Amino acid sequence: MVPAPAITRRPGTSHVQRPLLTAVAPARAGVVGLAMGVVLFFGLFGRTGFPGPALASAQQPASTDWLHYASDTASTKYSPLDQIDASNVDRLEIVWRWKSIEYGAAAQHDTLRVSEVLQSTPLKSARRLLFTTGQGVAAAADPATGEMLWYFDPWSDSEPPRFLGRVRSGTIWRGDDGLERLVYLSGTELFALDTSTGRLDAAFGDGGRVDLLDLGNGERRRQFMWSSAPLICNDTIVLGNSERDAWSQQKNAPGIIRGYDATSGERKWTFYLIPRKGELGYDTWEDGSADYTGAANVWTWMSCDPELGAIYAATSTPSNDWYGGHRLGAGLFAESVLALDLETGERRWHFQAVHHGLWDYDFPAAPVLADIVKDGQPIKAVAVPSKQAFLYVFDRESGEPVWPIQELPVPPSDVPGEVAWPTQPFPTWPLPYDLQGLRHDDLIDFTPELRAMALEYVSQYHIGPIFLPPTLIEGVDDARPTIQSPGPVGGTNWNGIGLDPETNVLFVPSVTAPAIMGLRPPPDPARSDLRYRVDLSEADGYAWTMLPNGLPITKPPYGRITAIDLDTGVHLWMVPNGDGPRDHPALAGLDLPKLGQPGRVSPLVTKTLLFVADGTPSMSVQPWGGSPMFRAYDKTNGDMLWEIELPAGVSGAPMTYMHDGRQYIVMPVSGPDHENELVALALAEQ
Repeated sequence: MVPAPAITRRPGTSHVQRPLLTAVAPARAGVVGLAMGVVLFFGLFGRTGFPGPALASAQQPASTDWLHYASDTASTKYSPLDQIDASNVDRLEIVWRWKSIEYGAAAQHDTLRVSEVLQSTPLKSARRLLFTTGQGVAAAADPATGEMLWYFDPWSDSEPPRFLGRVRSGTIWRGDDGLERLVYLSGTELFALDTSTGRLDAAFGDGGRVDLLDLGNGERRRQFMWSSAPLICNDTIVLGNSERDAWSQQKNAPGIIRGYDATSGERKWTFYLIPRKGELGYDTWEDGSADYTGAANVWTWMSCDPELGAIYAATSTPSNDWYGGHRLGAGLFAESVLALDLETGERRWHFQAVHHGLWDYDFPAAPVLADIVKDGQPIKAVAVPSKQAFLYVFDRESGEPVWPIQELPVPPSDVPGEVAWPTQPFPTWPLPYDLQGLRHDDLIDFTPELRAMALEYVSQYHIGPIFLPPTLIEGVDDARPTIQSPGPVGGTNWNGIGLDPETNVLFVPSVTAPAIMGLRPPPDPARSDLRYRVDLSEADGYAWTMLPNGLPITKPPYGRITAIDLDTGVHLWMVPNGDGPRDHPALAGLDLPKLGQPGRVSPLVTKTLLFVADGTPSMSVQPWGGSPMFRAYDKTNGDMLWEIELPAGVSGAPMTYMHDGRQYIVMPVSGPDHENELVALALAEQ
């Protein structure tokens, strides 16, 4: 039976010093040099929770700063600033640039490695920009000039762990004592810094640090990592965790959510996302598989309603992502939306969106909170985007779907030992916002030659509706892999969505990226406890769909933005984001519109405009995707109003703030041939 959606010590070093960065003159926009050579910086955090009256409602920012990774605890990515508007957006220019300080940190430590993708987003509070890097270095800078005020190296007296993860930001908290703290993750520790000095807050944890391997009650984990920022709400810090995809293992660490006291750093509660024996949902894992299955974690950001005292989290696929023969059953609370009590961690309600997942349909983006009006009735809602290209919308108090969600039959699996769940939830409204499933009518058809090429290509594979299970491709007559659509990075990914809380219009970037999925026995059974797995070494085991000439197999757009009215669920408009492969030789002579770039891009919503980039090629889901373009759109109709070419593709979420009467837009840029840096835009001074 399908479960119903329940309603139910060692010191770090802090340096306060003279500014080391110089602002770039608007006419030049050159790269700023740092006096310490490789020690330039940026990186950062992005989610901050302020107690008390910081938010007028769950989704409305209280100031012109940028106080959270996604602007607020409702994850709207919205700012009420309006200095930059349609009448002057063409006057935006680069006013300063920073090379990331992580290069300097890496030069001091043998085990630190700098990723080619900078995914961290700055915070702005009072007169400081605040940053953290994936290597755990934190810094503050002048918001107008980029001049560095302080930096903090947590590994000043020791070598860091060999794997630090890729944390995409931090958060800020203001205590009753007036002290403002920057709270962020690095390695297996949680840090709290005084934002004015960069020094560890001695009152927090053990001298400013909390050991995240310690689960309490004598229980410890061998590893901890999380790719997102802490959430702070009503004096509680909330953390999820990430787990590496276990390609060859069924056994893996299970997901947990933890709450900590923001003043003392003491752990308040732990919620186990794979239930333990005796807990709700344990019997949805057949044959005791909850005892050894891992993941089902929250690797993305969470959101919070401080008035309701509730946090909202969305979870991932359990191990193993594409073969569930070792974990039969629906498997709560994997691939679910959860509301937990902020003070106790107790479950208030849940909805499982994928039963017995076989598609790596993790929920990758933060739930967005919105106060909507449906048929004249106000509803405190939560909207959750997905890789499936469904938008799930619930009453965030009760957990009831705002529009009906139906359980519909889906194809069975013929893989030995696998028992695919017979039905899956399908939201009836809003409509899907990207391609689901694959039919011949979805194939590229710009020319008869391309159409014939696409038909020949898909004849090698199983194609069909969404939730088509992976197929076995070894030891089977006429074995053909499955084309999964959306693929594991299709639909929405961690870049997330944005909301205009004044109009309740949601802006949803997405990509069309079907993927090939085939299962075979592990190549070295002695090193695996799986019967079957996706083999990354084989092109026909796990690969992105692409014609022999390099074009996508489907019709465009390959990257798009969809505007959805959350009061009605209606799609207001959809536009391709970026040019896409219009310059491909096979398309020469065709007068084609924009085709869309399949980049992972984050929206920035202001009172006047919508800003979206093309994304960096380093995070594209096709080899030709991504570009250095950054654009402004009209929120009412999707018309592109302006664009600029940046030094590299935008690789994280852009943010905006007002400082000394001037509005700035700042974003991380990076790529395979470009060193990580921050770029700041503002209107040219007249």
